[in-house]
Amino acid sequence: MSLAKAFFDVGLFTNQRDAQQRFWRELVGLSFDHTLKLGGGVLQHRYNAGEAVLKLNDARDPLPSPVQAPIKELLVALNGVNERSTLQDPDGNRITLLPIGTDGVEGLAVRLQVADLDASQQFYTQVLGCELIAPGVLRCGKAQLLLEQGDTPPQDDQQGLAATGLRYLTLQVFDCDAAYAEALGNGAKGEREPVTLGTTARIAFIRDPDGVWIELSERASVTGKPVA
Repeated sequence: MSLAKAFFDVGLFTNQRDAQQRFWRELVGLSFDHTLKLGGGVLQHRYNAGEAVLKLNDARDPLPSPVQAPIKELLVALNGVNERSTLQDPDGNRITLLPIGTDGVEGLAVRLQVADLDASQQFYTQVLGCELIAPGVLRCGKAQLLLEQGDTPPQDDQQGLAATGLRYLTLQVFDCDAAYAEALGNGAKGEREPVTLGTTARIAFIRDPDGVWIELSERASVTGKPVA
């Protein structure tokens, strides 16, 4: 899959807007970029981590707790961080701060708990074109995915995308429709077919074997071309 940006973005949902904004701005030290209105009572506050974006989705309506949470940890590599430290955000998400380049991490990385390491590695290499650089470690563009073998099989999470916590990854692509068709052709589970969000982006969603939502985004500001 051809990526339009070398780093993936990470999206979380919360009902604790003010506390989360203070956490990411003051404790983590990410710079605020802008806010998007997504509809359905959701505002997306976007924070920069190098070329990656932390997408804080602020929901008006009460969010459910997820059946499972395969995104176990978000790693954030930043200038000015001199040693590894682990925090919890207001919703209890595990956030680890790192000096840039620690274990090859730049911007954002995630640690995923998977039920079948081989199946997950196969998904990320064959469906998304990630590079396996060590057992359980994949490079997606210049970003890293860290896979950790779990003890239980994934549960069928029918709650949809909007639930409290770290919920999805976003890959920026040049052609959303082509990327979605390619992913499905390589065995991915389609969750939401491509739709256009005004002049901003065209997006679709697939899920990995453990239920992690993955957004395929053709964003005009990234690709440099108008959204069809």
